[in-house]
Amino acid sequence: MSRGETGRPTGLNWIKALPALAGFIALLGGGSAVYAGRLPGRGIPPTFHLSSYQAGFDSNEGGGFGLLPFSLQQQPFVEPDVRLRDDDPAFIKKSLPGGVAFRVFSSNVLTWAMDRFIMGYPWARVGLTSWKNNFLKGWQWDIDPFNTNFFFHPYSGGAFFNSARSNGYGYFSSVPFALMGSLMWEYFGETGRPAYNDLINTTLSGSLFGEIFYRLSSSLLDDRATGVERFFREFGALLLSPGRAFSRLLQGKLTRVTTKEIYQKEPINISASAGAHWFNQGSRFGTGSLSANLNIHLDYGDPFEIRPRKPFDFFKIRTDLSYGKNMGKRYLDNFIGYGLLFGKTVHSGSMDLLMGVFQHYNYWDSKIFQISTLAFGGGLIAKWRLSEESNLQAAFHLGLIPLGASDSPYIDLMEAGEHVRNYNYAGGAEAKIESTLNLTTFGQLTAIFYFYRLYNFVGPAGHNNIMVFKPRLAIKLVDNINLGFEFLYYYKEGYYLHLPDIKKSNSEQKLYLMLYF
Repeated sequence: MSRGETGRPTGLNWIKALPALAGFIALLGGGSAVYAGRLPGRGIPPTFHLSSYQAGFDSNEGGGFGLLPFSLQQQPFVEPDVRLRDDDPAFIKKSLPGGVAFRVFSSNVLTWAMDRFIMGYPWARVGLTSWKNNFLKGWQWDIDPFNTNFFFHPYSGGAFFNSARSNGYGYFSSVPFALMGSLMWEYFGETGRPAYNDLINTTLSGSLFGEIFYRLSSSLLDDRATGVERFFREFGALLLSPGRAFSRLLQGKLTRVTTKEIYQKEPINISASAGAHWFNQGSRFGTGSLSANLNIHLDYGDPFEIRPRKPFDFFKIRTDLSYGKNMGKRYLDNFIGYGLLFGKTVHSGSMDLLMGVFQHYNYWDSKIFQISTLAFGGGLIAKWRLSEESNLQAAFHLGLIPLGASDSPYIDLMEAGEHVRNYNYAGGAEAKIESTLNLTTFGQLTAIFYFYRLYNFVGPAGHNNIMVFKPRLAIKLVDNINLGFEFLYYYKEGYYLHLPDIKKSNSEQKLYLMLYF
């Protein structure tokens, strides 16, 4: 997006959406085998399932330990009789590239028409003059708001990606269509000059969004279902991936009934929590403002199953929504996740280990700080069985950041009387350490550490060291209901060539009830 595009709405009314979101979590989690009542002592199994995968003590290939409804990583699962490692190509035929390109083009035209004729945005008044100007003046780093550039662009890129992914293309072969859709929009969809940051975020982070939403919508879809169940499955997939739902409508798949499963499905663990969120004044405990908080954590796939790996056969995402009188319009507090691109699982004694290359997406838009990074790098995910009812799980990642951003006290750009960019564009590296001690009868103790080193390439010359430390404790109350407490400590050092250095620290606390599906 460009300078003229800052008039586009950049917030969502999350509060009105919470009832629908809660229902959708229940729908998606209804078939999660670990938390759906299939474990011993958990009651009668439910009649509605998204997946046939069950948890157990010993997975044939997962090296299982089972019976641990608390996980930083996904628990091992029993392999069912029929396991699709990919979508069935007999029912999902690969479209010609020209057909996919036309869908991407149609998506851009529809979006532009809504912006131009319904919303009336001035930057949508494109024509020969603006197109010529875009080609002659070339590319820039734009000044759009943080959430526009680092969340909404990746989200829109997922729609371009799924124009191919939902029509028989794999992960890597779908990425070029996200690139094509972004280029088309940057040159022809708006009056402002094309932006480097938009192209990168829409293509690369958009592909991550697209694959995650494709996988989750596949977990909902079941072309064997009919009636009310079929309606709610299709509706849930529509919420996750509107582009895929539109393709299914055009191809007659919304009402097609098959006699067998045709989509790849993997185990899914979901936890949802709600409670209170305190933003402290500096790092003083118990001070500052209070808001309501909703958290969703999702693990997809079994990292400890020995199998051939495709991109995003395993991924995890976490998001926090906050609402309070002092929050302004910052409802989306964070959206963080990573997915496996290449990898291999090995078992050795009591240890299981996944080694691989991962793609990362980090988006923090807290009241007290802003960070966003796109990263690629190596990682290890390990599990040690300590006893029949306990284990220790850990993950370690190192990644290179081609594009990132962090808020700066030295940047506060305005346009048309509104605050727009208040952040640096940067690149660098990141590290993540995650560890969880799982105790079946008690709960779990988790510690997560993020480190970002960002070198500014647009903004004041210098670099930032940013650290986020998050310990949390979950105590089992009854069945799958837990009482949780989380503490977050944020620390930033900024070193500049021509400006005073900065050091900043803040903290947050969350107290919540957590439900595992």
